[in-house]
Amino acid sequence: MKMVVLDGYTENPGDISWKSLRALGSLKVYDRTSLTDPREAIDRIGDAEIVITNKTPINSEIIDACPRIKFIAVLATGYNVVDIDYAKKKKIPVSNVPTYGTDSVSQFAIALLLELCHRIGYHSRTVFDGKWQNSIDWCYWDYPLVELAHKTMGIIGFGRIGHRTGQIAAALNMKVIVNDVFINPDYKAEGFEYVDRATLFRESDVIVLHCPLFEGTVGIINKHSIRLMKEGVMIVNNSRGQLIVEEDLAEALESGKVAGAAVDVVSTEPIKEDNPLLKAKNCIITPHMSWGSKEARERIMEMTAANIQAFISGKPMNVVNR
Repeated sequence: MKMVVLDGYTENPGDISWKSLRALGSLKVYDRTSLTDPREAIDRIGDAEIVITNKTPINSEIIDACPRIKFIAVLATGYNVVDIDYAKKKKIPVSNVPTYGTDSVSQFAIALLLELCHRIGYHSRTVFDGKWQNSIDWCYWDYPLVELAHKTMGIIGFGRIGHRTGQIAAALNMKVIVNDVFINPDYKAEGFEYVDRATLFRESDVIVLHCPLFEGTVGIINKHSIRLMKEGVMIVNNSRGQLIVEEDLAEALESGKVAGAAVDVVSTEPIKEDNPLLKAKNCIITPHMSWGSKEARERIMEMTAANIQAFISGKPMNVVNR
């Protein structure tokens, strides 16, 4: 099988190996391919039978121009970069990697929250800048320090990642309430309380978003939902940027209604210079990196190889366009 990776750098900037894919056929790896000009993707795919992509779009134009494509593997869980309906029409299965990031993403969500509570990075920089050695006091802090014990975390989206975040929060002695369209009886038996979204907004000291981007979740954090929230609530989002109406969140941060927000995702990525969160008070933004631990990326590589091997064997798995 002839295979091509269109944008391998994000998955593998050089610290892991492509050997599991190379064992399956002829492999050509490109670090980056244009996100906007399909001609470059068409040229690079050529007569390849298997196309592997992370964020490079595969649309109907590309599929038609590359008739030898037999299988598309996405190096991620999200697969919206592929026109899966058109691929299905052309009898091309598309597979993703559904479960690689549970531990990494939940750990990062808690890291974002702890950074909001303690501003460790900021205070470390002040020490290196000489503030402590020149201080008239033996210690200082420039932001309020927040203890999480006995506070309530509300998690919207309580699948694998949300559940793991809830477990960590419970270990910090937080009360955890959750909202999801599906009530998992095993999670409920662990003591996690399912509530409606309005109740979650009203009762939470911290709101964490772990839900997928569907029609019903676009903009769930907006001026109307923020009005329901506690004064001084904190919001964490390392799921999808479009879950938040960024103008509304920025206004709430400026007014103090939201005490702090920490996001690893924004509505348009890479972030645009006019994003209102860039100028908002008490807002931490990281560049969509919570999925990117070496361990998680190794799992992506292993599962992608398994997806390709399953396709070659005639039993494709993790197919998102059956």
